[in-house]
Amino acid sequence: MLVLLDTNAYLRLAKRVRPAVGITFGQKGYVLTVHKSVEDEVHKSPRLRAKYPWFDADEFASERLAKQIRLSADEKQSIEAAQSVLHGWVLSDIDRYTSGGRSPRGPTDCWLLGLAQVKSAIVVTDDMGMHELAKDFGISVWHGYELLDKLRSAKVVNGTLIK
Repeated sequence: MLVLLDTNAYLRLAKRVRPAVGITFGQKGYVLTVHKSVEDEVHKSPRLRAKYPWFDADEFASERLAKQIRLSADEKQSIEAAQSVLHGWVLSDIDRYTSGGRSPRGPTDCWLLGLAQVKSAIVVTDDMGMHELAKDFGISVWHGYELLDKLRSAKVVNGTLIK
């Protein structure tokens, strides 16, 4: 089963779990994956590029590129349709998704949730707005601590990584 890391989940995990992408773990055969939209989000953000200068280092970039999800034209079209519905849903009730000082879910978040919906995947995010939106559409999401617990149970990581 595909497990999609959102940008923050990947940035927090990548240096601690090696390799972080493409590993299969657990009885259900979970596979950690990062979509190109995560790369695009980091590359477009001067703040993220400055805070995570290691992001484009060869070992991390080659790992991500080797394990990227390949999508058919039909899948891309389905994801774009799902993204549009998800983003429209957010915009129709913006106050619900911005409570507590949160920013509304943007196109990248909605794309990732649409991808999860189309591919029957799980999204790992600590963004409560994404959890709320995913719940509205029956999309599976985990918090980062849930992923770490599953990695620990599968003996991919040990307890020293979990703080």
